[in-house]
Amino acid sequence: MVKTYEIVLNTKGFCDIHDITHEVENKLRESGIKEGICLVFIPGATAAVTTTEFEPGNVKDYQEFVEKIAPSTKPYHHNDTWHDGNGFSHLRASLQKPSLCLPFKDGKIIRGTWQNIVVIDFDNRARTRRVIIQFMGD
Repeated sequence: MVKTYEIVLNTKGFCDIHDITHEVENKLRESGIKEGICLVFIPGATAAVTTTEFEPGNVKDYQEFVEKIAPSTKPYHHNDTWHDGNGFSHLRASLQKPSLCLPFKDGKIIRGTWQNIVVIDFDNRARTRRVIIQFMGD
C-alpha cells in the first residue's frame, strides 16, 4: 500500500530551515500504515531534505557551514546564464539532495532522539514550498 500526502511551507530562503518532524509523524498516523518506508521529497532545484538536531546553535552552525562551502557572494556561472543570482542555491541543494528515506515500525518513524526531519530552502528569496510525503508498507 502507498499513501501520498503534501504539506506546504512558506520559507524565507537563504538557508531557512524548517523542522517538519511532527507533520511527517502526523501524516504517518493518518495513513494507518504500521510498518514500511517513508519518503520525504521536495520538488525544486534550490531546496533539500535531511535530518539534523533542530536547535538554534546547530541551525546557525549549519548556515555558517554552507556559506563556507558555497558562498552566496561568489560569482557563479549559473548567474551568467539566468541572471537570477541563485547559483549558490543550486550547488547547496545538489549537495544535500531533495529526498530522504526513513523506516517506520509500529506506526512510528525510526529515528534518533535528537534526529529531526528538516527542509532547507537555499534559494535567494522567499518561497512557498511543497513537500511530498509517501508511506509505503503494509
